[in-house]
Amino acid sequence: MMMYGTPMWTYALLIPGMLLTMLASFMVQGTFRKYAQVGSSLGMTGAEVATAILEKMNVTGVTVEHVNGELTDHYDPGAKTVRLSDSVYGSTSLAAAAVAAHECGHVLQDVQEYKFMNMRAGIFPATQIGSQIAPLLMMVGFPLAAGGAAFGGILLKIGIVLFSAVVLFHVVTLPVEFDASSRALKIINELGILQGEEIKPPARC
Repeated sequence: MMMYGTPMWTYALLIPGMLLTMLASFMVQGTFRKYAQVGSSLGMTGAEVATAILEKMNVTGVTVEHVNGELTDHYDPGAKTVRLSDSVYGSTSLAAAAVAAHECGHVLQDVQEYKFMNMRAGIFPATQIGSQIAPLLMMVGFPLAAGGAAFGGILLKIGIVLFSAVVLFHVVTLPVEFDASSRALKIINELGILQGEEIKPPARC
């Protein structure tokens, strides 16, 4: 069965992917905001946590920088830089400590050449472009296709393909995120950055 020239099975894959992506984003933001209101007992900022972890793990050549935005935290393996957002870099909250440690988990993956991280790095540029263009193509293409315009159907198909690639990227990189969080929790325990009940709340990015 076709809809505006696009197979129905495409929508069957696309819609759940969109919903899962939105749900994951909502849960991450909700968890972060909850624990961003709770201060850590040691009072270390996100930047201090990241620096302490890198020093403890004898990682050299990696810098810690501030980046604008919220939940824009990431590790750039090309620049060898941990970039922490406005709400993490100078914050002493539990969420900031957890996110900083998580990004350092990615540093350790890079140092130890974790294969799934290398895969993610390879497809990230294309996925980044797709995440920016796909929604626009689908929003423009859908009404045009509904009106019978062949060009609209083409735009819609391209948008679906690009967004499907974004969804695939997130699925492929799940092991990377879980592994980074596992490494972060281990490091936090070893350094005593969080105490007692503080280590239980999850905060992934």
